[in-house]
Amino acid sequence: MSARFFCPEVAPGAWRAGLELELPEGAARHVQVLRHQPGDALRLFDGHGGDWQATVLAMARRSVQVRLDQPLPVHRELPAPIHLAVGMPANERMDALVEKATELGVTALWPLHTRRSVLRLSGERAAKKIAHWQAVAVSAAEQCGRDRIPAVHPVQDWAAFWGQSWPRLSAGDAAGVSAATMSAHVLTLEEGAEPWWQTCAAQATPVAVLLASGPEGGLDEAELAQARAAGAQPASLGPRVLRADTAPLQALGVWAARWSA
Repeated sequence: MSARFFCPEVAPGAWRAGLELELPEGAARHVQVLRHQPGDALRLFDGHGGDWQATVLAMARRSVQVRLDQPLPVHRELPAPIHLAVGMPANERMDALVEKATELGVTALWPLHTRRSVLRLSGERAAKKIAHWQAVAVSAAEQCGRDRIPAVHPVQDWAAFWGQSWPRLSAGDAAGVSAATMSAHVLTLEEGAEPWWQTCAAQATPVAVLLASGPEGGLDEAELAQARAAGAQPASLGPRVLRADTAPLQALGVWAARWSA
């Protein structure tokens, strides 16, 4: 299979057979590392559903010129958007979470500060982390064959998410769906909460979903109350205590398995 690269330099509507373009710096460097030569085939995608067969035309020290040959009928997205709002885990676990969530089909990730969060980000440091995580999502999408790139949103507080971002998301402003088809589930280990896999199995048709989970130490009662006041419903992932980076991935995996062909 041809190597595959993300190429946002051409607007989605402008892609056409025969178009010649220069690869972005990161993709060009990767092509050079792989020792491609003029005439070699590769694949490009725009992150918005466009996937193309392409041919290397010319190699220079810092640039690679390619030609778009033909569109490829690729569609590997889940049938409805699924958003992940997470109390950011510490250390490098957020990197792995973004990577695996992208592979599992997440539409967007919302990194959140909660009362028990260990990782705290603001200002320039937060902006750099978001750019890094977005690059992780791009790399994962290239590898797994997705035709769309998940958005990694700016870091915000748990309360701000439920008070500001969630109302816009549930209204369809950020998800492209109507409020009637957008639902939210807060993942907790509360005794008596409905198991998440039962919720998934009972769903007759795919709907847009937000999954929200806490950091190390979990969510406190005030944070759970804020989510429930915004319409979120609790769900359980079973009797085992999962890590902050494992729980959302298990929940996402169950949902993806329910709607994957």
